[in-house]
Amino acid sequence: MNQSATIPSRPSRPELLNPQELAALGDLEIRARAVVEGFFMGLHRSPHRGFSAEFAELRGYRPGDDLRHIDWRMYARSDRFYVKQFEEETNLRAHLLLDVSASMGWSSKPTTLPTKLWYGRTVTAALALILLRQGDRAGLAVFDDQIRAWLSARGGRREWVEFVRSLSGLEASGSTDASTAIREVALRFHRRGLVVLISDLLIDPKETIRALHYLIHRNHQVIVFHLLDPGERDLSGTGDARFRDPETGEEMLVDVSEVRQDYHDAVERALEEWRRALRPVGIEYMLVDTSAPLATVLRAFLRKRERLG
Repeated sequence: MNQSATIPSRPSRPELLNPQELAALGDLEIRARAVVEGFFMGLHRSPHRGFSAEFAELRGYRPGDDLRHIDWRMYARSDRFYVKQFEEETNLRAHLLLDVSASMGWSSKPTTLPTKLWYGRTVTAALALILLRQGDRAGLAVFDDQIRAWLSARGGRREWVEFVRSLSGLEASGSTDASTAIREVALRFHRRGLVVLISDLLIDPKETIRALHYLIHRNHQVIVFHLLDPGERDLSGTGDARFRDPETGEEMLVDVSEVRQDYHDAVERALEEWRRALRPVGIEYMLVDTSAPLATVLRAFLRKRERLG
């Protein structure tokens, strides 16, 4: 008698889990660490750049460092790994801007899909951890219609603790004005850096685009992660439905079937307008489905980081 053997499937890496599965891992710090560890394990080449020809000093090995720069003589003497650091090794300064306005607290499927803010917090923590582990400096600006929390761009393990503390208790509230946070970052950055905006972009496009263009004018690199709940792209259901703006409280009663196509077309036009306004000037625009794993976001970020050297 033939018996069919069940071959156990390989466990998914954390960054490949869907948001519901990822939420089950634990709190923000645990999730972010698991995602980053899994992500680096899945890379086939080092994300580190910026080594010149002139040796400067040694530093302790960090996961992901290029093995070509390990000092094997020091390993033979100390039984510990050290990496040769060179005079022109670059340390990027990055600032992560997280939108915490009321609209970010929405989910189209509250029982199965985390809110946009949950997704944004997790992405922000993971990006910060990647930056800090690479020896870069990371800062944070949390905003709605004004900046609610600010961390200057610093490096080191203590900065990660501050990031987690600043992100853990956030709740969505208030209206949105991203231009204020963007301009504040521009004024405080005195050297070329990277600015990452994480938002659902339910904001004034004209003022936000002007502020982002200002960053480019000041020679900063910019990435925009546009968080979009799948329920925001297409209306589901039939019959009358009441729609409420979470930031203004305004309500409207409509027949879903009558407005579905017009709504879909309006959303697609808005997305295309963001692309056309940002990409031609060198701003990396990424549309992020909040039901998708974080791996796509992290890969896009790392590609941008590599181009910065």
